[in-house]
This record gives sequence, structure tokens and C-alpha cells, in this order.
Amino acid sequence: MYTGERGVMNKVISADGTPIAFERFGSGRPVVVVGGATCDRAKMREVSERLAHHFTVINYDRRGRGDSGDTAPYAVQREIEDLGALITEAGGTVSVYGHSSGAGLALHAAAHGLPITRLALHDPPFVPAGEQERAAREQGRQLRTLLEQDRRGDAAALFMTWTGVPSEAVAQMRGEPWWAGLEAIAHTLAYDSEVMGDISRGGTIPADQVGRVATATLVVNGGACPAWMIDAGRRIADGIPGGRQIVLADQEHVVPPDLLVPAIADFLAGRRHPD
Repeated sequence: MYTGERGVMNKVISADGTPIAFERFGSGRPVVVVGGATCDRAKMREVSERLAHHFTVINYDRRGRGDSGDTAPYAVQREIEDLGALITEAGGTVSVYGHSSGAGLALHAAAHGLPITRLALHDPPFVPAGEQERAAREQGRQLRTLLEQDRRGDAAALFMTWTGVPSEAVAQMRGEPWWAGLEAIAHTLAYDSEVMGDISRGGTIPADQVGRVATATLVVNGGACPAWMIDAGRRIADGIPGGRQIVLADQEHVVPPDLLVPAIADFLAGRRHPD
């Protein structure tokens, strides 16, 4: 656990005028942490504090979450601009760690040409072509419909079942005190769906974006994750010049920070280049 000064919430203004809340930890080379679906900066704070033993860490609320603002209509480009504003705040160049659909957003940003010197993509959940591609499109459409009807609780429940939580357990979760917080940011599930290209591309790997990434990239996968996710990580690493994949044995989609950070710290610090 990071034992230095606690991060104080600050804000930057993105290109469309949306305030983006962030906190800063530690010292050294700057690293921006990008959370996945349903994650605000509170959920990413533990890994941020662990990274702060080695770096200056920017931990932020993606738009529509926590203390950040939200401006309609949504577009992935707006989230790229949010990252651009944070990079400017951090001094002009950063490394980026992204988890899950946050890794998908980080990939978009690197392909767009933001000044990212090192890119760590953790379990980007791109699916293979075929049955899972068709399922991703259908799920994306279902999610969009529920949110258009302002059925946030149902949208959050649908997302939880996609992640493998049994429907009976989801029904119990809906009675928990913390569920209201999940419903409050449920509309951002559509943002993650768009980042991952669920409707437009069936959630498959965006080969055109991968081909535009010139940033040194490390793809991290949990060894206990589904084989298709590990294979997607390999294909992304293979598609980026000098890209490298590491698989953390016996780890699932969420890796304890004390195991994750040592696996990526040397790379993010520039002490090791992908093989």
C-alpha cells in the first residue's frame, strides 16, 4: 500500500468543456491509469497507490463517473480528448496502464497518436469472430435499448450476467446498498460498449487501430482467464511492432496489485522493452 501523501482531487477541462476529475499519487515518471466498465477512480485507487511506489500516478474518473462531468452526445473521440487533457496536465508525455475496456480505450488513444511512451494493456476483452461476435452485437443492442428506456438497474444487471455472475446472485445484488452507486453510472456501460465496438464491429480486435500503434506495448493477461481473451492479447501484441505479451499464471481478470505491479513496473519505467 502506498503510504505517501493521499491524492487530492483536481480537475482538468477536456476539449468539449467537460471537467475530468483526477488525483495524483507518488513521484517519478507519469503514468495514467484507465479503469474499465463500472470503474471510477475509487475502484482503481488500490492499484494506483501501489504504482505510486514507482511513478507519479494520475488516477481519474472517466466521463460520466465519480466527480467528472458528462457532455452529450457521447463519442469515443471525447474520451481520447479527456486523456489528452490529462497528459497535458502530467507534463506532455505519459505511460498508460489500462484494464479491461479501459485497455480498449488506451489502445484507441495510442492509435490516435497521443504522446504515450509506454502502453500496458491488461486483459482487453476483444472477442473472436463467429458466435461471440454475434453475441456481442446483440448484447450491445440490448444494453442500448435498456438505457434509452432509462432502465439503468436492468442495464447494470444485464452487464453483470455477461461477466458470468449467475442471475440469482445478480437479483440479490440489486438489494445491496452499493447497487444504487452502480445504477448511477450504468449509462457509461454504453460508453464502454462503444469503445469495444460491440455493435459496430462485434467486439472483435480493431486491426486497423492495432496497426497504427507505434508505442512500446506490453499486453498482460491472466492465465486463468478464458482462452479467447488470452489469444486476443497475443494477437494484439503480435500486431504491434515490438509488442510483447505476458501471462500471469493462475490469475483471473482482476489481479491483486501486489502481483500486477511488479509484472509491469520495469516496463512502464522504460527499463525493459518488449521482446
